[in-house]
Amino acid sequence: MRLKELFRSIKTNYWRPGTSALVDKHKPQPRKAFRPTTALAKIVKFKDALMEVHLTDARIISVPIIWFPLLHEATVEQREHYEIGGGGTSLHWEEIDEDISVAGLLAGGEAQAS
Repeated sequence: MRLKELFRSIKTNYWRPGTSALVDKHKPQPRKAFRPTTALAKIVKFKDALMEVHLTDARIISVPIIWFPLLHEATVEQREHYEIGGGGTSLHWEEIDEDISVAGLLAGGEAQAS
């Protein structure tokens, strides 16, 4: 009798039709961080220890330049020679081979750690 109750419990709590694996429906599923793709870069400026990326919708993203070792070690002239690619979705510095996405900047420090 206990075995039937155990199987009924497993079927009720862990089995979903159409799947071949047990699933705990009470356990929250991990969610990916929202990474916006519609923010578009217009201008990049450097002030003190910060990089400012001005967006076409008038927002300004300021991030510590130390997050990007290649930019941190670059000269002022090298920093000023950037290209905006992908219609504003990415930044590229040819001389120092650095690429940064606007979505990554908006995601913040979490994206830099990965």
